[in-house]
Amino acid sequence: MNNFVSAAMMAAFSAFVASGTVTGAGAQTLNLAVGATVTSLDPHYHALSPNYAVADMLFDSLTAFDAQARVQPRLAESWAPVAENIWEFKLRPNIKFHNGNAFTAEDVAFTIARVPTVPNSPSSYGIYTRAIQRVEVVDPLTVRFHTSAPYPLLPVDLAQIQMLDSEIHANPLTEDFNSGKLAIGTGPFRVLSHRHGERIEYARNDAYFGPRPHWERVNYRMITNDAARTSALLSGDVDFIDQVPTSDIAKLRGDSRVQLSEANGLRLIFLALDHSRETASPFTLDNDGKPLPRNPLKDVRVRQALSMSIDRQAITDRVMEGASLPSTQLLPPTAYGALPDRQVGRADPDGAKRLLAEAGYPNGFRITLHGPNDRYMNDARIIQAIGQMWTRIGIRTSVEGQPWATFVARAGRQELSAMLVGWGTSSGEPTSPLRSLLATYNAQRGFGGSNRGRYSNPAMDAKMEEALRTLDDAKREALLREATTLAMDDVGIIPIHIQKNIWAMRRGLQHEARADELTRAQDVRPAQ
Repeated sequence: MNNFVSAAMMAAFSAFVASGTVTGAGAQTLNLAVGATVTSLDPHYHALSPNYAVADMLFDSLTAFDAQARVQPRLAESWAPVAENIWEFKLRPNIKFHNGNAFTAEDVAFTIARVPTVPNSPSSYGIYTRAIQRVEVVDPLTVRFHTSAPYPLLPVDLAQIQMLDSEIHANPLTEDFNSGKLAIGTGPFRVLSHRHGERIEYARNDAYFGPRPHWERVNYRMITNDAARTSALLSGDVDFIDQVPTSDIAKLRGDSRVQLSEANGLRLIFLALDHSRETASPFTLDNDGKPLPRNPLKDVRVRQALSMSIDRQAITDRVMEGASLPSTQLLPPTAYGALPDRQVGRADPDGAKRLLAEAGYPNGFRITLHGPNDRYMNDARIIQAIGQMWTRIGIRTSVEGQPWATFVARAGRQELSAMLVGWGTSSGEPTSPLRSLLATYNAQRGFGGSNRGRYSNPAMDAKMEEALRTLDDAKREALLREATTLAMDDVGIIPIHIQKNIWAMRRGLQHEARADELTRAQDVRPAQ
C-alpha cells in the first residue's frame, strides 16, 4: 500500500497487511495475479496474449497500441511513407537497454531478421515482418523498411514486434530469455526472477524514457484456478486480478473492498476444425466407434450444421453470465472491416439435422471436442455446453478439457479434430485474424501461424492479400469485408463470442482498461 490509503482502508485490509504485501506507508509493490500461464519471456517465441503482456513490460516496439487499440509512437518518434514501397521511421534518441547499451537502427534491423527464424515457435510473430523485404539503416536514428508492394499496415504490424539488442541477443536461446539472462529490453520494468508457470518478479526501470510506472516492484503471479484467483484478491494476498470469473462478478460488485475495471474486448472465442485431412480425422468416428473413412469436417454442410446447432445467446447468458457478445464473425460489428449487418440469429437444430442428412450423415457420427480448461473465461464450461448442443443434432460429442500447455501443443501439431481456441486482435482490425487464423498456412510468408485446423481458401487468400496492398482505407475495408465473408460463409472457423474484459482490484487503485485485454503493471496506479 501507499500514502493514499486511509486508516479505514487499513482496517478493512488487515489480512492484506498481515500477509506481508505491505511493508509501510511508502511501499510501492504491486501484487497482481493473472489467469493464464506465460509460456515464454522470449518476445518472439509464441504469439499469445499473456506473453505479449509480459513482453510489453520488459521490451518496447517501434509503435504501440493504446487502450483503444489505436497506433501510437513508442521507440519511433514518427514514421511516413517516402515512396510507394518504402516506410521511413525516425527513432527516439538516447534510449538505453536495461544493460546500458544504446538502442539504434542496427537493433531494429537485427530484430526484424531474427523474428521469423525463432526455432520451434508454436505461433510465430513472423506474420508481422513478412511484408518487409529489406531493412535499410540510414543513420543510427533512421531506418527504412522496403516492401515489395504498397503496404499500409506496417505501423500496425510493428506494434507487435519487441526490439532486441543486436549485441547481447546475437545468438539467443529461448531458454536464456526464460532464465532471465536475456530478458533485457528497453521497457519500464526489469526481470528479477522467473519461476515458469508460477511467478515473475520485476523491478522498475528508473531510466525508462516513457511515463514512469508507480511501482518499484511487481510480483506477477499466475493463478489459473478461478476460485483461487478471486480468493487471493479478497484475502489481500494480491492487489489486482484479471479474467474475473463470471460467477464472481455480481459478488465483487457488491463488495466494498474491491472495484472492477471493464472494457469491451477484441478476443474472439471460436472453434477450429480439422481441414487438413481428406481421409480419417483422428477424433471422428461412426456410431459404432470405428474411424470414419473420410473426414466429415471437410464437407461445408457438416461445418454449417455444427455452427447452426450452437445457441450462442444461451452461452452468453448462462455460461458467460453476460460477459460476452455472441458473434458469427471475427470482430465486434462496429470495428473497422467488420460485417455490420451479419446477424447472429437463433440456433437451428432442425436445419442442422437436415444439412447432416444431405451430407450423408442422417444418423450423425461421433466426435471429440477438445479445449483448454485454464486459459479462457469459462473455457471448460463452454465446450461442455457446445458438446451437449452437438449431441442434440445427432453428433454424439465427447468433451476433453486439458491444461493449456498440453492442449496448445497438441493443437499446434494438428492432432485434434475440433477444438476451442481464442484470438485477441490487438490491432482492432481484421487483417490480424485473417492472416493468422484463416490464411493458408505458409511458414515462409508468415501466414496461418495460428491456423490450427489448416483451413485453406484460395479465394479468401487472394482478397486478403489484395487488401494488404491497398493504401486507400475505404477500398481496403471493402476487400477485408469480402475476405471475411468468404471465410465465414465457408465456415473456416466457428465463431462463438467476443469476450468482455474485466479486472478487479482493491479499493484505492485505478486501472486503464484495455480493449486488447493485456494485463500490465504500468496500467495500474493509486487512485487520485
